Amino acid sequence: MKHSSILLILFMVTAILNAQPKMRLDTIYANEHKNVALFFPNPIRQGITGADHFVFTYNREKQQYFGLLQATPGKESNLLIINNNGEIFSYIVRYSPTLEKLNYFIPVSASIGNEKPMESHSDKTIQPVPSADPKARYYERFCSYLVNRRQRIGKLKKRHDGMVMSIENIVFDREELYFVMTIENRSSLDYDVNFLHLSIETRKKGRKKSLQRLDVAPLYIYGAPSKIKEGQKAKVVYAVPKFSISDERLALLELNERNGERNLKLKISHRTINNPN
Repeated sequence: MKHSSILLILFMVTAILNAQPKMRLDTIYANEHKNVALFFPNPIRQGITGADHFVFTYNREKQQYFGLLQATPGKESNLLIINNNGEIFSYIVRYSPTLEKLNYFIPVSASIGNEKPMESHSDKTIQPVPSADPKARYYERFCSYLVNRRQRIGKLKKRHDGMVMSIENIVFDREELYFVMTIENRSSLDYDVNFLHLSIETRKKGRKKSLQRLDVAPLYIYGAPSKIKEGQKAKVVYAVPKFSISDERLALLELNERNGERNLKLKISHRTINNPN
């Protein structure tokens, strides 16, 4: 899983760069004696290094604008940063026993692209455009059945500032896992959805602990809203390729508010993932 994650990240960066005019990635130097601080134009949602001897730390509970980079001797690697608005930044990272620069202030112009999070168009529910794959119709029927099915996998719920996100069921069918969730707005303000992401989080072991994440792209999304009005709720189903995780990993479901800070993060243990209904 670890090597495949790194290969996937490198593939993503290569694809983005090939689609853009030729550009040269900046190099950032770090070592084990000092913290190198990187300040971004928007809060950091995700930061990933391509090798274990580079560690990038940032606040995952309350997204902030800066992160800290450290390194131990080894070959050069890369650093991929994604801000909470989808902006992507990529750098070459190298170890150096001496550092001439300890602070990097990253401008918006340094972004190499955007991951294009869910766009908000209206109050209506957003349904993915059906593909030519005949599975799309099956997904729609099965997701509709799951939404009306009364079976719960356990108490998986997260609350923040009047917003409640809960997972009612995780179902295995054929070659897919279906995450059945409810998003409820108990606040006095409408909630504009920026994105809803599912990822796998890996905690590294050793003297320098850090986290790595791998996004899990849905095969089909049922009932994903662009807006949840005051006092209303939305039922959403994510269909993803089946997967299992070890006790060193967990799944993370993130709900992010557009132009707001009512963000929710719900952690799902390996036991729950590996024992679906």
